[in-house]
Amino acid sequence: MATLTAARGGGSILCPHHEPFTRHRFLSRPLLLLHPHPSNPTSTFLTYSKPIGPISKLTSPRAADTSSVPTTADKAIVTDDQFSLAKVSFGTIGLGGGITLLGYGFGAYFNILPGSEWSALMLTYGFPLAIIGMAFKYAELKPVPCLTYLDAQQLRGTCATPILIQVRNDVTRYRYGDEQHLDEALKRIFQYGQGGGIPRRSAPVLQKIREEVTEDGRYCLVLVFEAKSLQLSDFEQRQAKFTSFFGPGITAEIAKGEENLYEVKLISNSNVNPTA
Repeated sequence: MATLTAARGGGSILCPHHEPFTRHRFLSRPLLLLHPHPSNPTSTFLTYSKPIGPISKLTSPRAADTSSVPTTADKAIVTDDQFSLAKVSFGTIGLGGGITLLGYGFGAYFNILPGSEWSALMLTYGFPLAIIGMAFKYAELKPVPCLTYLDAQQLRGTCATPILIQVRNDVTRYRYGDEQHLDEALKRIFQYGQGGGIPRRSAPVLQKIREEVTEDGRYCLVLVFEAKSLQLSDFEQRQAKFTSFFGPGITAEIAKGEENLYEVKLISNSNVNPTA
């Protein structure tokens, strides 16, 4: 690098193109920089600086690498907008229809509403329909939310076992007469009131399910339970029972979720890739 000794009182930065100093030109044009001389404090020397390019071309490699890593949030979520009788509450229909017939029947009977000749018929059918609707509503068990990722939906038909499909369909529809979803399965796995089991009041409650794909490309149905009186070890020591009850063809894994939530992952052993 060539150096040139100059007086200390000279300018601090010299541009060979004699143009106004801007940040863009500072980064894109060669510069002459003025520095104190190390051996002679009363003098300075000039150095030649190569351009490093416009500022708009400067990027952070770390930021670029991070943005290219796929995350769970980037997965497409499937919305279930199709109509099905499984999504219909017979208790709501019966109770709503019965109350409507009773209300209109009384109004017609007292000549408040037209159709007095039909009032007896509406009262006759409205009362039992409302009773049946209330009975269904009392015994009703609402479906749990289901979060399905697109890649899991594509694997469901080929990799999910018949039992996994049945479990998904059973817990995502209205049920009547059951205390909770998967009640029979939990009763056998946790052995309510038996030696080595748990009290029934401490039984886990299914809150939601999730369909996803594991890292090695296998279909997975995740059961998310809420259990305020249980610990992770209570689920882990029954991992083999989960595998046995929901099998064959699956492997159960246990994971801790958020506060008081525990995940039972039912992973299908079949894979679309025969070499996996």
